[in-house]
Order: sequence, then C-alpha cells, then structure tokens
Amino acid sequence: MTLTNLLVPTYSQMLKTLVSWLAKAEAQMPDKAESMLLARLAPDMFPLSTQIRFVCLQAQEALFRLRGEAFPASFDELVNEGRNAADHPGTIATAKSRIEETLTLLGSLAPDALDGDEDRPVAHEIPNGMIFDLTAAQYARDWALPQFYFHLMTAYAILRSEGVALGKVDYIPHMLPFIRPGTMPVG
Repeated sequence: MTLTNLLVPTYSQMLKTLVSWLAKAEAQMPDKAESMLLARLAPDMFPLSTQIRFVCLQAQEALFRLRGEAFPASFDELVNEGRNAADHPGTIATAKSRIEETLTLLGSLAPDALDGDEDRPVAHEIPNGMIFDLTAAQYARDWALPQFYFHLMTAYAILRSEGVALGKVDYIPHMLPFIRPGTMPVG
C-alpha cells in the first residue's frame, strides 16, 4: 500500500463522516448546535471548534510535509483559528467550510502525490521545540494518522457528551458497502 492510497482515502472518508456528525448535531439539537462548538471533554482540552480545525490541520499537514512543500498561508490561518477557537469558535457552517476546503485539497492530488521513497527523512518539529526524526512511512503511521484520529475521536466524544445521538454506524459509514449480502442484522 502506498502513502497516497493509505492517507487520502482515510482522510477523505473520515472528514465526510465528521460533516455528517455536525449535520446530526444541527438536526437533533438546532438550538444547541452552535454552542457545542465551545464544549470540551476536560477544562485543559481544546473545544470542539478546535478539534474540528485540527482534524483538517492534521490532514493538510501530512499532505504538505510528505510532498516536501512549505505550508501555505491558509495553513497558518487554520493553526491560528484552532488555537484561538475558544475565543472565536465560528459556526457550524464555518467548520463545514474548513472541512470542505480540506476535502478539495485531498481531491486535487495526483494518484501518486505522496508516494516515492517511503524511507526519505522527515523532520517533524512540534510547537514545544521537540523534533522527531522519522522516515516518511513512520511519519504517516506513527504521527499523521494517530494525530488525525485523536482530534476526530475527541470531536466525536464531545458531540456524544453534548447529547448528539451518534453510534458505531455513524463512525463507519464507509464500511457499509462492504457488508456481505445476507449478513446485516435484522431489527
């Protein structure tokens, strides 16, 4: 499996899933959906609005880093929005727009955009100054995917804790086309 075949479909399907969770929040709790953007699981965690932005950020970061490209100004905007989302959470529409921008970026990639030398070095510096020296494959496996899923699942948990009725089927809708005929539980 190539890095493009691993990351792009994973990011795309889960970003679309995140949009569906936000739509459920709006449909189930129209008067509360916008205020959920400030909800957190713990006082020292970022709110839902940041989690959504950081899901997008993690996907975008991997695309630029694995192609050896500098981050565009829009990337820095997204970082700053996420860090300041407790003060400026935006709206559900804004959140969906950020997700759509990320999906558009993913959709614009060539089928082999992230492929090549999976052993090429990737130096990944985090905001506290620590630098991880990884290969491209290690970066994708050990950083890019786990960080993406951390923020995605934190968003899911916040929505659940706020009362949005989400379940396993809401988490794995991309798997439904793979159900073997005649094995779907009835009732």
